Amino acid sequence: MSIRSIITHPGGAHKDDFLACAVLLADNPVAIERRDPTVEDLSDPEVAVLDIGHQHEPALHNFDHHQFPRDHVPTCALSLVLQHLGLYDDAKNFCEWLEVAEWFDCRGPKDTAEWLGVDRDTLARLNSPVDITLLRRFASQSSHRPGEPVWEVMRMVGSDLVEFITTLRQRLDYIDVHHEIWEIPSTSGTDSFKALFLPRTDPLPEEPSAGIGRYLENKGLSDEVIALVYPDSRGEGFGLRRFNDDPALDFCRIDSQDDVHFAHARGFIAKSSANAPDRLKELLQLAYLS
Repeated sequence: MSIRSIITHPGGAHKDDFLACAVLLADNPVAIERRDPTVEDLSDPEVAVLDIGHQHEPALHNFDHHQFPRDHVPTCALSLVLQHLGLYDDAKNFCEWLEVAEWFDCRGPKDTAEWLGVDRDTLARLNSPVDITLLRRFASQSSHRPGEPVWEVMRMVGSDLVEFITTLRQRLDYIDVHHEIWEIPSTSGTDSFKALFLPRTDPLPEEPSAGIGRYLENKGLSDEVIALVYPDSRGEGFGLRRFNDDPALDFCRIDSQDDVHFAHARGFIAKSSANAPDRLKELLQLAYLS
């Protein structure tokens, strides 16, 4: 996107217009004006108009949802910006709060509470002074410019959100390419269990175990896999961990093995200098409570 300014509505601020602006600021460090757009603004693709204007014209960078039908699926200005950037599907998958924000903005607290299966008072108890202050300060000025505290915080929020979505997608793609699912028989041979294994690659991800849980959930394997094996970022071996803290594994059972240099007293994780897959499978077998 190439824009020279952002316009959003004046008056009270909401999470969707705040975050829609923030996401655009990540790659477009421009001023934000809180006012009604002109006809010229709406026809200028270098002016992004968010949450106002009654137009959804991505080619012109106009992102309003208020003209949608009453029964339209909950969609807010943030949704439209994320869709335009090609981030929406991953954001909906990775950011559990997004659908709630869409409902709250489009349906209000009563319908949102009913949709969540809670009472309205519960929603009020989840309010944060961080949200309240940032929205209040955002609403208190008619414009926000680079170098000002609110603008700088907004760009931080938008940059972190975009980075989270894009890096998690890259991480899940990495896991998809490199992972193996091991079917490991118990020592008694009466049953078996599954483990996800990630080999050591060069370069090694900064946090080798990051994203594995979400990957298993997305692939529908979270009820089958009970163990994770991944490169130890602090050594040459591998980490072994329960998935979803499954009690069928107790890594205290392998604490005495020569190639196990750490096993947590609670039994949920261990570190081994072993690198051979067959040896790692053997350690999982020994930790398994058949």
